[in-house]
Amino acid sequence: MSYWDYYPRYVSVAEKKAKAAKKLKQLKKKNHNIKPVAIEGSAIAKTWWGKSWNRNLERYADYSNRIGRGRSYVRHGAVLDLQIDSGKVESLVQGTRSKPYSVSIKIKAINKNIWQDIKAFCGGKLDSMQKLLDGKFPETLGEIFMARGKGLFPSPEEIEFSCSCPDWAYMCKHVAATLYGIGARLDEDPGLFFKLRKVRVKDLVTGVVEDKTRKLLEKAKKKTKRVIAESDLADVFGIDMEVPAGPIKESAEVTKKSIKKKKSPGLRSNKTKDISVTGKSRKKTAVKKVVSRGKAKIKVETLFDTVVGIVRRSKKGVTLGRIREKTGLDDKQIRNCIYKAKKQGKIKNLKRGVYVSS
Repeated sequence: MSYWDYYPRYVSVAEKKAKAAKKLKQLKKKNHNIKPVAIEGSAIAKTWWGKSWNRNLERYADYSNRIGRGRSYVRHGAVLDLQIDSGKVESLVQGTRSKPYSVSIKIKAINKNIWQDIKAFCGGKLDSMQKLLDGKFPETLGEIFMARGKGLFPSPEEIEFSCSCPDWAYMCKHVAATLYGIGARLDEDPGLFFKLRKVRVKDLVTGVVEDKTRKLLEKAKKKTKRVIAESDLADVFGIDMEVPAGPIKESAEVTKKSIKKKKSPGLRSNKTKDISVTGKSRKKTAVKKVVSRGKAKIKVETLFDTVVGIVRRSKKGVTLGRIREKTGLDDKQIRNCIYKAKKQGKIKNLKRGVYVSS
């Protein structure tokens, strides 16, 4: 019996990558919803959530001497598909055989008492959901989130996994690659972490937002009878909220009245004249006055249509700053329009901070 009967042939990284790429191409023809894990650069994860996920697994003795087997696999694109759902992860990992192996990982929900303690500790410390997902929060919160057995991240006792490969090891390379793949996927969408652990991310900031909203409303009542609009709350708390229809209609009515007062008797023209709108009306609507045969007609164009139009006309994508330059709107108004358009499927993210037509 020769040496090669005992040990398999050495396969280079380039050959492994080519094999994985070929299989991925075949799978995409059959399943358009496939989601491979692609690593760019030497780091598997770059964001706080991705790094913390990997760091959490590596610090347990049960995993520390085994999970490293999956680093090279995930780096050369062996994780052909990775789907994260509530409490479970399914993946396809390319191994030595032509058919990829199926990996299934189940993760228990966060203990209710632990979740209550974390929510209580976060009270008054988080004022923006986006900052939380971006990992921009006080260091003390990071320590709480990462606490062993009492934080957000699962311990080995809360993780179950299986693989279709014949490897008898407790944690095979394919499972290890999938676990690292989760960390990489959290870089793209940190919100998946909370879905995986069966909790709502907004629970960590809701209490703070409700408390600040109540205080602002109480303060507003002392100065005016008007109630603070949701679009204003979006800017105060850094949370995307759809622009309400109410204020826009009110602004349009006010503008109509002001135009009516300014109308000069006997004016005759077929040309369209732009009317500049000052104050809060400028922030809500763009109004045009059309004069024909002595009768004034009003055309109201919402800011939403304006923002969506700019995005749709841009082939390479447009940033929030560019929209601000073109319209003179503030960031709050633009974010609200973008949120609504994305919800309606009219625009989408080309990449972070860059928007294109869907």
